Amino acid sequence: MKGFLDKFIGQKQQVDINNKSEDIEHQVAALYSLVSDIFGSDRVVIKATKLEALPLLRSTDVAEKVLGLQKIVFKDPTLDAVPRREDIPAIIQEIEGELADYIARRSVEERLEKMIADRMQERHEEYMKEIKMQIVKENSGPENAQTLKKLAVLEKMEHTRLARSAMEVLRPRQLEEVVGQEKALKALIAKIACPFPQHVILYGPPGVGKTSAARLALETAQKMKTTSFGSEAKFVEVDGNTLRWDPRDVTNPLLGSVHDPIYQGARKDLADTGIPEPKLGLVTEAHGGVLFIDEIGEMDPMLLNKLLKVLEDKRVQFESSYFDPYDENVPQYIRKLFQDGAPADFVLIGATTRSPGDLNPALRSRCAEVFFEPLTPQDIKKIVMNAADKLEIGFDASVPDIIAEYTIEGRKANNILADAFGLALYRQQVSPDESGGKVFVTKEDVYEVVQISRLVPYVVQKASEQREVGKVFGLGVAGFVGSVLEIEAVTFPSKEGKGQIRFNDTAGSMAKDSVFNASSVFRKVCGEDLSGYDVHVNVVGGGNIDGPSAGVAIFSSIYSAVYQKQLRQDVAVTGELSIQGKVKPVGGVFEKIYGAKQAGMMKVLIPKDNENDIPSGIKGIEVITVSTVEEALEYLLA
Repeated sequence: MKGFLDKFIGQKQQVDINNKSEDIEHQVAALYSLVSDIFGSDRVVIKATKLEALPLLRSTDVAEKVLGLQKIVFKDPTLDAVPRREDIPAIIQEIEGELADYIARRSVEERLEKMIADRMQERHEEYMKEIKMQIVKENSGPENAQTLKKLAVLEKMEHTRLARSAMEVLRPRQLEEVVGQEKALKALIAKIACPFPQHVILYGPPGVGKTSAARLALETAQKMKTTSFGSEAKFVEVDGNTLRWDPRDVTNPLLGSVHDPIYQGARKDLADTGIPEPKLGLVTEAHGGVLFIDEIGEMDPMLLNKLLKVLEDKRVQFESSYFDPYDENVPQYIRKLFQDGAPADFVLIGATTRSPGDLNPALRSRCAEVFFEPLTPQDIKKIVMNAADKLEIGFDASVPDIIAEYTIEGRKANNILADAFGLALYRQQVSPDESGGKVFVTKEDVYEVVQISRLVPYVVQKASEQREVGKVFGLGVAGFVGSVLEIEAVTFPSKEGKGQIRFNDTAGSMAKDSVFNASSVFRKVCGEDLSGYDVHVNVVGGGNIDGPSAGVAIFSSIYSAVYQKQLRQDVAVTGELSIQGKVKPVGGVFEKIYGAKQAGMMKVLIPKDNENDIPSGIKGIEVITVSTVEEALEYLLA
């Protein structure tokens, strides 16, 4: 177009020159040539035909040619007056002006058309690029070379597995494998298998099978007709020691939390629209089943209180300042969680090694309580033999007895046997004479494990048929386990009635009070004052017996030492001694009887008032109740 404009300007200048030096015919010819260049010869002919100007253009008359040019340039077919010769210069100027305007418009239009075409080409390229990226994304997803490589590494790792651990192999799979807890299992199943299941707290020392019992109790309850649990009921297990949460409820894996779109970062599509996203917790996962919290006594007190609220409501409520109930973009499930909460109807089973007094009273008031018994040596032996069958190994006949001497925990017994199995297997591999065949565990393997693990016999004091002067076995409790205490006394005549009483302070202040009570009872029963003797009472091992339950035992040892009476060493005694010589009730009777049985005692003496605390069906030991210290002496001296 610029070329046409330059040509037009040049030809116009030429026409001006011709106006001075040539006639009008040359001007008209120049204009016709310019029009042909601008519109094109073919288009000029077509336009002239439509405007009935073709005969005029072919005419030899200059005026008619000018009229033809007027019709074509101005596009007016109504022009029919042939101009006069003197008017032709003015008409030529009008035609020239119209052509100049047309060329200017064409120049602007072409420039705009070029800019539009360029812009459209850019947009088209961007659009095509987006389409290509979308197609690539749809075909490949979020994966790339790096993510696929990491996935391949993970899949390769999945195919590389070590054998199952010994604890996994030896874990009880049936109720019959939970040894020594028949009463506890019966009580637990009865509480959760009925149409109105209760929340339960399991008390007991570690390693007696509380976790396995809870899991197997649910499986058993699901098979009973009276159960409330369906076949899909879940057993969700968590450790109270590891439960962590944020008081602002930013994170709470137990109860659930809300991920706000700004701070915690909800799902991208929700965060873009400012919608908070609730995250469900373990209580909702356990809905319709059992939530088992091991070491429930170690939970954060505030988190435990929140859990108690869920137990009452059977639902978890969610709150967020970002939730707008009138926002149409909120998904229905999120709206329901905020308005109605998440269901959390489950049975809570908590396990703890703490004593009941250490637990939250509000928790205890909502739960039934089941106590698991400490394992006896016979229970440990049975566990060891069951474990040997699962490991498919042979063993010396003395192996169960040796292991039972060093632990009262079923888990620890399995660990000792598994370690001994590893030593036996190692010996079999390195010794050509013993390669192949069934692995056989010897007592030497067990003793080597004991030495490596620095284990000591659990029961140090044991019953004996021999009688001794000034020595008696008392009973104490530590946690859920009872044990025997070796109490001894020696006396020496004192001159001038200035005898002294000595007692080791490490045994506790209340035990020291029991010594002074015993001295008063001695004077009342025997009619003799201990001031004539130097008396030294000692608890062997320095054990802390900070309680009054050693009163009868301390009196018996002093009585034996003063009068050189031999006491039985297969009888243990417990009971508080009043200054009137009566045997008062004490706590932990069940555990103390267990401790006496562990030590091989034939009899155990307990206060008459503790008669109802004697477990029914107890075997292997005779439990005798006494009301006075004289009755206790009769059995100890018999």
